[in-house]
Amino acid sequence: MTPALDLSGRVAVVTGASRGIGYFIAKELAAAGAHVIAVARTVGGLEELDDEIKAAGGQATLVPLDLADMAGIDRLGGAIHERWGKLDILVANAGVLGVISPIGHVEAKTFEKVMTINVTAIWRLIRSVDPLLRLSDAGRAIVLSSNAAHSARAFWAPYAASKAAVETMMRSWAHETENLALRVNAADPGATRTAMRAQAVPGEDPETLPHPSEIAKRIVPLASPALKETGLIFQAKHNRFVAYRQPE
Repeated sequence: MTPALDLSGRVAVVTGASRGIGYFIAKELAAAGAHVIAVARTVGGLEELDDEIKAAGGQATLVPLDLADMAGIDRLGGAIHERWGKLDILVANAGVLGVISPIGHVEAKTFEKVMTINVTAIWRLIRSVDPLLRLSDAGRAIVLSSNAAHSARAFWAPYAASKAAVETMMRSWAHETENLALRVNAADPGATRTAMRAQAVPGEDPETLPHPSEIAKRIVPLASPALKETGLIFQAKHNRFVAYRQPE
């Protein structure tokens, strides 16, 4: 039997924590003993998460923040340093779909929003917390990705390009820190019963897809202090996560 994950005394940031996969990742991390810094735009969703975490005996700090606010991301790192002096876990989960459309029909403002939230904000977040993760005895970074980064399917260009960029940033960061205690990986959750999936594939029966709580349980072990792997992409396959390394 696999021992229960113990994250007692560890501090974790989860973006996009007010709903979907991020919501349940935050709950799982708190249940394992981590103090969760829950970041999202939707205050109501954050408050509901806080209630559930505290009812289960966990701890959370709520940070209402639009990730388009780059200065706000910078302030987040400073606030974490002032209060805790380090960060143990980063889960960069927040993202937007944009639009499913022929690439030539995508409006500039839509493309720019996808890149701002899915790429630039994650780079800014990494820049803000990388020094804090390096201060942890076992820093762990998990970046949410998507198979769209590799399939390059028709009509998904902005989202696919953003996830390909995120995976490349993750791999570079992993190479830069491979001799440190910090482990950096990506998680591709696959098709999941979320609002974003419903937006992308409106005719799909959501009951045929795994619930985000199931996916969260598979992702959270990537935050374990015992994890050795870095620079990998973990994909949901056959009810488990399988790791692979892209060609150099």
